Amino acid sequence: MEVFTEFVEKIDNQQHRARTEEILGWVAKKYPELQPKIAWNQPMFTDHDTFIIGFSVAKQHLAVAPEKAGISQFSDEIIQAGYDHTKELVRIKWDKPVNFSLLEKMIEFNILDKADCSTFWRK
Repeated sequence: MEVFTEFVEKIDNQQHRARTEEILGWVAKKYPELQPKIAWNQPMFTDHDTFIIGFSVAKQHLAVAPEKAGISQFSDEIIQAGYDHTKELVRIKWDKPVNFSLLEKMIEFNILDKADCSTFWRK
């Protein structure tokens, strides 16, 4: 988690910082095989140098980016969880609970779906 320290320390709102730390810590603990890294000034996790999931912080929400395929696969569940989404990211409003089960499904989908992927992004 040291790789994320500088990123997290720049989050001014203490509640947003705590929520971000909680989620990043959960991913790191649940998936120790994934490599945490900062790229494009955002925290993300990779597996064999391919993107698995990334996060970004906005004023109104934490954005979760499981790539377009991850959004498509779980669009109905994302909506059922009370989140809105675009083609590329899910917005978790700061005052909404985190659906860790859904995060787990998105991460595991990407790990399996990209097991033989040799590029950072899906082609």
